[in-house]
Order: sequence, then structure tokens, then C-alpha cells
Amino acid sequence: MNYRLLRYFGGIVFFVFVVSTVASGQVHHDLKVLLQPDSHRIEVVDMITLPKKVDAWPIIFALHKGLNPRVLSKDMVLKKTGVEEGLEVFEITLPLGISQFTIAYEGKIFHPIDENREEYARGFSATSGIISSQGVFLAGSSIWYPYFYPYFTDRLVTFNMEIKLPVGWQSVSQGARTEHRAGIDGQLDRWVIDKPQEEIYLIAAKFTEYSQFAGNVSAMVFLRNPDNELAKKYLDATAQYLEMYSKLLGVYPYDKFALVENFWETGYGMPSFTILGSSIIRFPFILNSSFPHEILHNWWGNGVFVDCAKGNWCEGLTAYLADYFLKEQSGEGAEHRRLILQKYKNYATSGVGKDFPISKFTGRHSGATEAIGYGKTAMFFHMLRREVGDKIFFDALRQFYREYKFKPASFDDIESVFSKINGRSLKWIFEQWIEWTGAPSLKTQDVIVKKEGEKYVLSAIIEQTQNTIPYRLKVPLVVYMKGVTDPYRMDIDIYGREFQLEIILPAQPIHLNIDPDFEIFRILDRNETPPAMSLMFGAEKISAVLPADAPKLVRSAYSELAKSWRVDEIRFDNELSELPNDRAVWVFGWENKFRPDISKALSCYDFVDDQDVCINGVKLQRNQHSVAVMARNPVNNDYALGWLATDSVSAISGLGRKLPHYNRYGYLGFTGDEPINALKGQWPIVNSPLSILLENARDSTPYIKNCIKYLASKELEGRGLGTMGIDKAAGFIAVQFRRIGLMPAGDNESYFQAFQYVDEKSRNSYPVKNIIGIIRGKNDKENIVIGAHYDHLGRGEFGVKEEKYKGQIHPGANDNASGVAVLLEVARSLKSQNFQPERNIIFVAFSGEEAGKIGSKYYAMHMNRGEKCVGMINIDTVGQIKDNKILVIGAQSAKEWKELLERASLVSLLKVDFIPMDLDSSDQKSFHEAGIPAIQLLSGIDLNYHRPSDTLDQINFAGLNEVVKFTEEAVRELTKRNLTVIINVEEIRSKKPQEKIKVNFGTIPDFTYQGIGYRLAGVKPESPAALAGLQAEDVITKINDADIEDLRGFAETLRVLNIGDKISITFLRNGEKYETEAVLK
Repeated sequence: MNYRLLRYFGGIVFFVFVVSTVASGQVHHDLKVLLQPDSHRIEVVDMITLPKKVDAWPIIFALHKGLNPRVLSKDMVLKKTGVEEGLEVFEITLPLGISQFTIAYEGKIFHPIDENREEYARGFSATSGIISSQGVFLAGSSIWYPYFYPYFTDRLVTFNMEIKLPVGWQSVSQGARTEHRAGIDGQLDRWVIDKPQEEIYLIAAKFTEYSQFAGNVSAMVFLRNPDNELAKKYLDATAQYLEMYSKLLGVYPYDKFALVENFWETGYGMPSFTILGSSIIRFPFILNSSFPHEILHNWWGNGVFVDCAKGNWCEGLTAYLADYFLKEQSGEGAEHRRLILQKYKNYATSGVGKDFPISKFTGRHSGATEAIGYGKTAMFFHMLRREVGDKIFFDALRQFYREYKFKPASFDDIESVFSKINGRSLKWIFEQWIEWTGAPSLKTQDVIVKKEGEKYVLSAIIEQTQNTIPYRLKVPLVVYMKGVTDPYRMDIDIYGREFQLEIILPAQPIHLNIDPDFEIFRILDRNETPPAMSLMFGAEKISAVLPADAPKLVRSAYSELAKSWRVDEIRFDNELSELPNDRAVWVFGWENKFRPDISKALSCYDFVDDQDVCINGVKLQRNQHSVAVMARNPVNNDYALGWLATDSVSAISGLGRKLPHYNRYGYLGFTGDEPINALKGQWPIVNSPLSILLENARDSTPYIKNCIKYLASKELEGRGLGTMGIDKAAGFIAVQFRRIGLMPAGDNESYFQAFQYVDEKSRNSYPVKNIIGIIRGKNDKENIVIGAHYDHLGRGEFGVKEEKYKGQIHPGANDNASGVAVLLEVARSLKSQNFQPERNIIFVAFSGEEAGKIGSKYYAMHMNRGEKCVGMINIDTVGQIKDNKILVIGAQSAKEWKELLERASLVSLLKVDFIPMDLDSSDQKSFHEAGIPAIQLLSGIDLNYHRPSDTLDQINFAGLNEVVKFTEEAVRELTKRNLTVIINVEEIRSKKPQEKIKVNFGTIPDFTYQGIGYRLAGVKPESPAALAGLQAEDVITKINDADIEDLRGFAETLRVLNIGDKISITFLRNGEKYETEAVLK
């Protein structure tokens, strides 16, 4: 809706009301448009059909200033009646019984792109309309077609639009393109839509067009320069999201969806198309963030229209079902919710008058409006979903869409539909979150644990501390108990200012967490919001302190930067004895005398400021980098204290433009004059008042068991490649990485390294995700990798040779949920001790190991962080420790491995057994091929290996606890030891890929055997080996005419055999020689 028109028309409502009795309805425009971009001109003939035939009455409309309309219809009078903010108001009188008339107009429309500086935290740029040689952007706000006062209509229009353009130009608008002809004198397009619209868009430029069908919908891409690969990505993504949201919400409401590349950086969602800037569409993360958001707007905002009388609901709902929902699917929902709450605290609660109720939100124009209209509204829908459950939530959304498609709707309409589907009124939840200003703030006190008989009683007071009336809340609570695998979880319903918590528990509670995953919209405690750029950019009052000793050009550039950010006060450091503590403060410059105050403020984080700066082990050198860090003022923690330093005058203006867009980060490093971002990160959360440690004791077993229990559950269906189960496993591991406190080290600041794998035989394509987290070391140029694969065999998709087990779930508890659990527990232990390693420790959960080490190969080939990888420890199948032995494969890859691992074994009960053969057994081989020393830890395999019987009850948890101790100590040793590589990389790489063994013989190898032959650790029941009479501890020395020297020789012999082959076997039992026969399966 155009609010400046309403302000103008507000003064003549009474006149219109008296004269007219017309009912509301839609206006139809039949437009013939000629665009002349080089001269900024437009010519239009518009045949207008009003909603119904009416008596003679004056019709009032507005049009862009300077277009000089004239009426072409007979017996009609057109006159100008006023001017308002760049538009002109006209009155036309129609003859009796006539509701259709034609006008013609022409002139210039050219409003240069404007950077909105209302709040320097955000860089919004826009134009009310532009016709130029770069492109054309006309919308309802351009008033480029007659805008009628809404009393006569319901604000909705339909149209048939013919556009004539210069040669090489194309147009885009709503609806379907029914005509598209290129001629020597130019281009002619026709766009038609019979579905009601709020406004008419006209976009044009010299585009290259791409298209393909997504079901019945035409997917289109309009690029300013040809780019087949980019277009294909967006066409495929369009099809994917249209299918997903159509299933979730209802049929897509338009005939097409188009991505249009704009000539300035925008993120606009229009009916049936989106306009994104040239840089934006090339950011890799846009396909999974802004793009689905704009597609979803065709359901919310452009499918169901917004009645803003009680607030704009569509931005928050769209943000929830696009931006948030996709994060939730990948296991990052809790972190996304925390960022929403952090943005609200930093932008909306930082000054008087910034906060307001959702019911007052109409559109985004500042950080505060975004935090409320997008963030708080998204969290409202999340809490509504938690209140009613997934089924009712999505059933109600589908019903709401059906009832209000192409109609305006308000929060009241949403509440009505939800209450009806829910079967009871939900007015209370809408009222407190939509109508109230602010949010609850939670605090715990008087936390007490008492033992009563065999039980424990945990009591506490949970208080709402905000200065407003208390909210009605459903608060999640999690209690971890000593020696118990699964934590105690419950939701507590809080109605008043205080809630007396009392829980009877079966075991000793050791950790109480209130709302640990940020399910409630609330004001975060400052310890839950580590200092970030948003704390500064959302501040109400800001001072900048410039370095008096800096070179004159640098001082001048800093001064201009402060002015462009509209800070309230600019001072030099030599004018102050101390920094202000009643406002946010920017400290500019390497030379600033208050630079030491930054180090003091960041003393609880990994920040070292010597001549250069080191953040989490990453060195930023003064002669190469620009640095920006954010802290809290030590004297008054409510205010931000930021430091920005560079020696590049040219970089300062670029920093001024870019820093506001990094609002979530606590520290940043840039290189060059551009400048280009080289480092970014968030400070960790420390000392949250809602996470209370009740006992210092640490017991690994509950956590490990909980991890294996979930990874090996039926829900995950064996974690087969390309299945939903493996996606859930990846999400679970990413959540654990986040909770542990590992920094993301995957793609686009996430934990995921994602790629497609194409199976050479089947040509099937599979999505693959490695999950990567990091503990940064003091030397950021070197790292070690700790890995474990999290995939397994699913229902026998890969690696299952026994036909009777194909189609059955293979839980993979030992192989390799046990390895993942150890990986996570080692990371958890190191982080809980605030261990600061000499080198980076990179934790990687690999996918695709069972299909041929796919994930680890990709990782090893794409180690592009620039550091040297010193060594790698692979944890694979460690859940069945016997005789306190841990087996090690690959120790011959570096001469120091043996000493290092034997030293590590001293902290545990384990003894190390080194396997002499360099077996091609697991992910460590991918690192050997990259020239990196790597080992595999394993407990050995048994009769349950690669069978459905590899279940949780087969795991030796006492043994796993020892594996954790051993692995953690090995990691500590490896972070400070150098390894001498003794790998022949060329030899490894020159080996041809071996064919897979096609037959199933049914023996379990004894990896520790070092004699001649192949010794059996076990024999699988009903296998060819069992039917041939073979037993554990038998040593096979010959198969047919082939002598068997060792395990590798045995495998090579089986590799050339086929199903159904009859073989002769020579073996030793207790030193005696025997012969037998077997038929291979």
C-alpha cells in the first residue's frame, strides 16, 4: 500500500463518501507501454475498467509527476486537483453508466538509487522508480500507472500489458508472458494476469533468458550476462523449492517463477519473480537463504496479501518457513534462534523508543524493525508451532492459504483459522506476542539438590524479571544426571512472575539447563550474547575516538568514516583521560592510546594484541590486514567497545560500507584496499546464567551411550548414503559440534562441507556432507585432523554381500556410531577444559566411507585452508574392546607414531597392538594418498560386522571410556609433536583401484596375527567358511593353487573369484594341516 497517497487522500474521504455509493472491487488495466531507456522516458495508453457500472461521479487518482495525462474517451473531463511529494492528483468525471475509460500519458521517470542512512547499521538502497540505460524498475510506489483511492476499490488490480522495448531488451512482470517477439525495430512482450494483484511491476534490461519447466510452472532466469552454469543452479533450485512448498502449503499460485538479475544490489520478492543484485546471486549461500525466502513470498505476501491494520505478518512467517526452516532441517535451528534473539537485544532494546509491538510493524527500514518484524515474528510462529504441534500448525497454514488466496488477511484472520483447527482459542498467545511490546527475561535462583532415599529432588525458582506484566510461557528444561544416558526433559508452563520448580529424579543431577536451545522469544542475558558488531550498530548513542598520533590522511579518513556512520561525538584520544562508559565507543587506529583497553575487555576470549593481533590462533599482521573487533565496555557491560584499525586509507571507506553487514560477528579481518574479508567469527558464549553446573564430576558413558543410541536407532535406518537417515545423523552431529563449542569450519561458515557424488556404475547421484568443526591452535598454520565416518550400510545399499540381509536396517552401532561418539566426547572433553592446543584440531565426521571413502577423499583433496596438516587420527569401529587392546593400522606412515601412541596409552587401561600391514581399510588411506601420516584406531571386528546385529547392546562402554582417554591423550601429544613422513605417495597414487570382492566367504580376520597365512578371529554362521568346517584360530595357508601369505594375500585371492566357485582350502589347526572345500556365495 502507498501510505503517502493515503495521507493525501485522507483529506477528501468525506467528499468521496457523500458523492459515491460504489462498492469496492478490482480495477483492470489494459496497458500499451513504450519504453525509451536512454532518455528515461515512458509512453503509456491505459484502458481502465472500474469495478462496476456507476452513476456519474468524480473518480480521483494519482500519477507520477510530469506525465501529463490526457483522456482519450469521449464525454469525459480530466483535471488536476493537487500535487503531493512527487505525484499529481487528478479527477475524472464519467458519463452516466460508464465504468471504462482510456487515458494516455508520457514523460520521464528517473529517481537515482538512494542509500538510506537512517541507521548506519544497515545498508538499504532503493528507488521509487527508474528508467535508465542500465535497466528499468517500476513498481506501485513509482505511481507510473493511475493509482485509485482505495475507497473505490479493494486496492487490487488485474492487467494485460503490452510493452515495446529497444532491440536486445526484455521485460519481466507478474503473471504469464503470452507474447514475446523480436523485430528489427525492437522487442514486443505481453504480460497477462487475471489474479488480483496489489500493484503492477515492470522490469526491463538487456537480459539473457533461460527457462525450463518445474512441473506445470515455468522456471525462468534473466541474467545481465550469459552464465549457463549459474542459470542452471537457479532453475534447479526453483524446481526444488516449488515442489517442497507446494507439498507443505498448497499449490503454487502462479504460472511462472523467475529470477531476475538487477543492476543494483537488492533482494526483492515480487509476485511470480524475484529481483536480486549481481553480487547477491553469485554468493553460494543465497541458494539456501534469500532465494527460497523470495520464492515463499508467492504464498505469503504475493499469494495471501497483507492487511497491515494489525501488523505485517508475512515477513516473519516467510522468514520462519524459509530462512529458519532450512536451518532447522540441517540441524542449525537452535543457533539460528539464538541469532534472532541476539539481534533483538542489540537492535531493539538498546535505546528508548526502538522497541514496539509486532502489530505496529509494516516494513523494514532499520535494524530494530528487522529484529521485530522478521525475527520476533518468526519466533512467534515457532512458539505457536510448539504450542499446537506440527500437524495442527501445518494443517492450519494450508487452510489459511486456501481461505485467503489473493485476498488480504490480518493476524486476526490467522488467529481465527488456527483456533478453529486447534479446537480451542489461541487468542491469548496472539495477544501477548503480537500486541505487547518487549519480551520476557528469565533468571534462576535458589537451585538446590537434595537426596531423599534413592531419589534426588531438584528445586529452583525461575523468575520473569522484565519490567512488564509476566508472560504465559512454555519453557523447555533439560537435566543431565550422573550415570544416566538420556537427560530428563520437560516443558514447564509458567503463568506468573515466579515459578517454583521441583523435580524428583532417579539419579544425581549434574547439570540444569533452562531453554538451552532458545525455543522462547526472550531478552538474552548479556552472557548469552557475546559481543558482536550488532551491539555497536544497534546502539542509541555512539562516540568515536580517533588516534592523534596517526598520519594526517589516516586521521582524516577515520573522521569521514565516523561522520558517514553518524556517530554522536568525535574526539581524539589525547583529549580524553578515559573512555566514556555511558554509550557505545569506537576506538579507531593502531596508534590509539586506548588500544590496551580492548585487550582488557577481551581477556576472557582468545585474543592477543602484541605488535600484530592474534585471534583464536589466527595472526592478523598490521602491514597486511585491517582489523575490527567488538567487546563490552569493562566499566559498563551494557555498552559496546569496538576497535577498528588499518594503515590503508583506501580501505577505510570500504570498511564503512561492509562492516554493517557483518552484524553477527565479534571479530573480523580484511586484506587489501577493497577490502576483502579474510577472517570472521563469533566469540563463544561463557557463563550463561541459565546453564547451571550442579556437580563437577564428568562421566563419559551417558553421553557416549546417548550418541550411539540415536545414531544406531531405527529412526536413522542405518545411515545409508543418500537417505533421510544420514541427513538426520549429519544434523545431529552438527548440533553436537555447536553445543560443544567447536567453531564451524565447513562451507559458508557452517559445519557442512557438501558435494555431489556420482556412482560410476549406476550413475546415481548422491548428496554427501562432511561435518567439520575446529578448536583453533596457537599456530594457525598447522593442524591435525581427528576423523570418524558416520555413514553405514542403510538397508544394504552399499557393501552388503549376504543377500538375506539386504533390505534390513543395519544399525552400525560399532561401525561406526562408536567412532563418532568417541570423536564427540574427545572434543567435548577438550573444550570443557578450555584446552588451548599448539596447532588447530579439526574434527571431521566423514560421510560415504562405506561406499569407498568418498567423504574423506573429497576432504583430503580440498584442504584449502592454507595450513599444513601434520597428521590424522581416524576412529573407526572401536566399540568392542577385548582384553583391553586397541588396534592401530597405518602406524608405519610416520616413524613417531609408535612412541606417541604408546605414551598416550599410559593414561588408560589400553595396550596398543600395531597392525604390521598397511591395510586399505578406512578413511586414513585418503590422507596417505595426500602425503599425510594417518592411523586408524579400531577394536577389531566380530560376527556382527556389516550385519543387522551390529546394535547398541553389543557395545563395550567401559572399553569405550578407555578409548576416549587414550584418544584424547593421543590428540594432545599430536598437537605438539612433529611427524616424519615415510609414505611413498607416488606409489600409493599409481596403484590402480582394486575391484571389489564379489563373494562372501564369511570369516573374521585376526588383525593382530603376524605369522604366515591368514588367521581367523571368527566364522559367521551358515557362511561358506562355516559349512566348510573352519573355526576361530584356524590359519588358512592356501586356496586352490594360491599360497596365502597374509590377510592382503587372502583378499587378493578372493577378489578374482566368483559366486558359485568351488574352492579347495588348506589350513592349519593347532599346528596340524587340514584340507576342505567350500562353495562361494
